[in-house]
Amino acid sequence: MRSLFIKTAAFALVLGLGACKVSKDVATPAAPLPVAFRGADSTTATTKGATTAGADTTSIASLPWKSFFADADLQQLIDSAIIRNYDMQVALQNIRSAQYTLGQAKLGYYPDVNASAVATLTRPGSQSLNGITANDFLNSKYLNDYNANVSLSWEADIWGKIKNKQSLALAQYLQTEEARKALQTRIVASVAEGYYNLLMLDAQLGIARNNLALNDSTLRIIRLQYNAGEVTALGVQQAVAQELSAAELIPQLQQSVLLQEDALSILTGGLPDKILRNTTLDQVALRDTLSSGIPASMVSRRPDVQNSELALTAANANVGINKASLYPALVISPEGGWDNYLFKNWFNIPGSLFGEVIGGLTAPVFDRKKLKTAYRISEVDREKTVIQFKQTVLVAVGEVSDALAQRNKLKEQQVVAANRVDTLKLAIINANSLFRNGMANYLEVITAQSSVLQSELELASIKKGQLSAEVELYRSLGGGWN
Repeated sequence: MRSLFIKTAAFALVLGLGACKVSKDVATPAAPLPVAFRGADSTTATTKGATTAGADTTSIASLPWKSFFADADLQQLIDSAIIRNYDMQVALQNIRSAQYTLGQAKLGYYPDVNASAVATLTRPGSQSLNGITANDFLNSKYLNDYNANVSLSWEADIWGKIKNKQSLALAQYLQTEEARKALQTRIVASVAEGYYNLLMLDAQLGIARNNLALNDSTLRIIRLQYNAGEVTALGVQQAVAQELSAAELIPQLQQSVLLQEDALSILTGGLPDKILRNTTLDQVALRDTLSSGIPASMVSRRPDVQNSELALTAANANVGINKASLYPALVISPEGGWDNYLFKNWFNIPGSLFGEVIGGLTAPVFDRKKLKTAYRISEVDREKTVIQFKQTVLVAVGEVSDALAQRNKLKEQQVVAANRVDTLKLAIINANSLFRNGMANYLEVITAQSSVLQSELELASIKKGQLSAEVELYRSLGGGWN
């Protein structure tokens, strides 16, 4: 019997190793990539060996996020979000689940093994064939049987079904890891965006308070002139309205600060609370150059692109599984053990031993085209996956190009806005001087103060936009998960 088991196992192993591939895989399509990102020339740093900035082979995406974001408070927030964010925790549990599925799929070539021990006691009818047999040969009204056996079952992987199931499980496991990376890049970018938004709101709040103090000073002068009969009540009323307008802005900005702090707290897995920040918007330095690298390197790094490529691998495996289901399956089932009608003779060797091997081919004949339909649908799904891969790459290139364009144009806006603020600050000094000397009216002073307030708020917003563009460029290139 042992020899029988060995021969059976060897036969199944040969069949499994000789599995045929019944479906042809679709290769990953060539990604629709430009030679260089649009707008990269004016913002990308060239490196040694690169002919142009757009052809730079390095990329900021290769930097670990702790190198890209140097602010200690921001690093602490990102660390907390990666560990405590609930979406991230769910992603990690998805990875664990996929690991179990992969581990189970790796055992596909192993046989199913079942063991059983059965004792039966039967009282057949005295006029039945079994009853007459028991009475004549056993001198008993009962038929007993004691059986213990071990059965094995192999499905020979002739058509590569098991191999494709393993490929499918591996691709799905790797997809969960890429999904975690993609989620982390979004979390890192969202935390950085929120943090920089807080710094902008702090700056704007300071601007509003300074402007309120300036309006208050102007209002005192106008009231003195009103008491002296130099201006009318209308002048006082307009100055008061201007001061109230500046004062109204302060609680609005404070509200925005509180909402942003709450959002960041929740993003980092904590209850709404104050966010620690020991720096100001002005102290955050903008980078003169940011290397976007070549588009091909971005494709190999972005988690969502990798996920789409793995989806094609999974789709190929699924087509193979469904195609193999259309062909006959060879199942070999050896079984052996002890069997005796008397328990006292249970270990009567070799008389109690039995063994058998069953080999069978099963093939679908008529199933209302269920298997064929499933196969055709899997082919359609694979074509959809190819299209989705191309779209993912196209969107990725567009996001990088948009971030580069935003960074370029915000830099130009910042130069203009900064010059405007400097000009308006000088205008306020001149307007106040002329007003005190009776050479300008109060309307000119109020107008200058209102203009400088809006310009300084806009300048802070542009600075935050530049920082956000850097963050978006880093994320869109696939940075932030290492």
